Amino acid sequence: MTLTDNIKQTIDNKTKPLRSLGQLETLAEQICLVQETTQPSLSHPSVIVFAADHGLADSGVSAYPKEVTAQMVLNFVNRGAAINVFCQQHNLKLQVVDAGVDNDFDPSLAIIDKKIAHGTANCLRQKAMSTEELDKCFETGRSLVDNLHSEGCNIIGFGEMGIGNTSAAALIMHYVLGLPLNECVGRGTGLDDEGLNKKLAVLSSVTQFHGKLETPKKILEAVGGFEIAMMCGAILRAAENKMLVLVDGFIASSAALLAIKLNSHCRKNMIFCHQSEESGHAKMLNAMEAQPLLNLGLRLGEGSGCALAYPIVASAVHFINEMASFDSANVSQKSD
Repeated sequence: MTLTDNIKQTIDNKTKPLRSLGQLETLAEQICLVQETTQPSLSHPSVIVFAADHGLADSGVSAYPKEVTAQMVLNFVNRGAAINVFCQQHNLKLQVVDAGVDNDFDPSLAIIDKKIAHGTANCLRQKAMSTEELDKCFETGRSLVDNLHSEGCNIIGFGEMGIGNTSAAALIMHYVLGLPLNECVGRGTGLDDEGLNKKLAVLSSVTQFHGKLETPKKILEAVGGFEIAMMCGAILRAAENKMLVLVDGFIASSAALLAIKLNSHCRKNMIFCHQSEESGHAKMLNAMEAQPLLNLGLRLGEGSGCALAYPIVASAVHFINEMASFDSANVSQKSD
């Protein structure tokens, strides 16, 4: 009997009608396959929030000024953000990484300094980052994941903070999936109709400037963000380490989309936590054949969806490990 058959048999023999736990059973099966066991476990669950600024923000694609990125990083450090609240609630380790914020933070603060530069270049007029900067992002993402893995972590969520990064994610979606920009671009942090139209016009100009971009790394160099690139490298490394990857919202999903294009095998490690209110997210999830665990109208980022979905992931592990079987509980099964 194969491992897949063993896992299905273990789930089906629990004291419940067949498939009555729905998506929770699918999730339990996925976790067992990643961990190659019928007795899965979650160890040292963690969330990394990558923060970086975008040169494109200077072109007016966001409802908020660029300095909000640095201000929110300080809010994370001071434990005042949603991700702090949810991580504390569910006992998740939280790390905040400066991937490229346009600010120099006090070195004594609880910020992991991995700054590539003080924000990307404005991709309206040049590539967002160099090949060397992209390589450094991937290397850093891998290293951060390896550090957590060495501490026993086997499940990791990724969040982000960066004014302008819904624009980067929309451009990535456009290039990878070949969809029209208007199907990829949303309101981000709350643009009104005029702001949305301006954002669409700016991003259209970006695509005209860069022309055809065919590979994930060329896309990242041209229009990506340091936080998205670092997250992409981290996702790939987490999958290599046989860790579970909690994928947050629209921006995190763009990093996941690129990771899958670079190595399709990493898809099996991904748990998609929620469907964002950002207009392109549903189509992005569909392209990855992802069924998100939650649909709460979230559009915050920060990894907040990862933290909120974690208890559901934990429930999937608990039921397969602790729920009685028909035999152990002396419960009769369904008649043939």
